[in-house]
Amino acid sequence: MKDEVSFDELKSKEAFGKMTSKTENSTLSIHSQVQYDLVGNIAEDTNLTRKTVAQILKGINASVFAQFKLNPEAFIREMSRIINEQQASMVIQGLKYNPMKDGYPENDIFVSNENIPLKSFKADRHIWDYVVTDSDNERKFVEELDGADEVIVYAKLPDRFQIPTPFGNYNPDWAIAFDKDKVRQVYFVAETKGSMDDADLRDKEKRKIESAKKFFTTLNEENHLLGDAVKYAVVDSFSSLMSLVK
Repeated sequence: MKDEVSFDELKSKEAFGKMTSKTENSTLSIHSQVQYDLVGNIAEDTNLTRKTVAQILKGINASVFAQFKLNPEAFIREMSRIINEQQASMVIQGLKYNPMKDGYPENDIFVSNENIPLKSFKADRHIWDYVVTDSDNERKFVEELDGADEVIVYAKLPDRFQIPTPFGNYNPDWAIAFDKDKVRQVYFVAETKGSMDDADLRDKEKRKIESAKKFFTTLNEENHLLGDAVKYAVVDSFSSLMSLVK
C-alpha cells in the first residue's frame, strides 16, 4: 500500500495494486479524519472488513480525502466502485472452470415451450420457426443473420442455458454454425449489445462477460480433439460478427 495516493491514481485505479488482508488480534486505530460512517458504508458496499477499508483510506492523500467533506455520498460511491472493480478483476484473474460430465440434453435446445409474440421474426435458418427479439438492434441483427448465405443454422439460446459465474448466472444470446467453406470460424457464440464499448456496459454485466470468456477458453482446451473451437465474443451488429469469422 502506498503512503500517499494522488487524485489521478485514484481515478486510474492504479493506487490500490493487489489488495490483501490478514487477521490480527489488535485494536484498530485509524486516521482522525476517517469517520466510522465512511468506513462502515464502504465496508458494507464492498464486503470488506472495516480494518481493510481503513487501511485503504489511510493511503489517500489529504487533497483527495478532502473531497469526502465536500460530497460524502459521491466519495463513498466512487471509492466503493473502484474497490469493487479491483476485487472483481482479481476474482476473474483467478477464475477456473472444471468441465463436468453432466450437461444439457442434446435435444434440449430444439424444445421450446415459450409463447410466441405477434411481432416475432419469421426465420428460415433458425432452429425454430420464429425468433423473439428484445430490442431494435437485436431485430436488425437477426434479420441480417437469417439472410446470410454463410450461416447454416443458428439459435437464440433459451434463458435456461446458463453459464455459472462468480457474479451470477450468465445467458449468452446466440449460437451460430457457419458454412466451413465460406468462413474461417465455424462455431460461434455471440452476445449482442447496442455498443461494444466497455464504458456502456454495466459493471456486473462486464464481469459476467469476462467470466464467460474464461468458460469458453476452458471448453476449447478440453474439447480440442473433438473438432473446431467455439469462438465467443460481444458484437454490436451483424457486420461486426462477420469481421470476426471471415
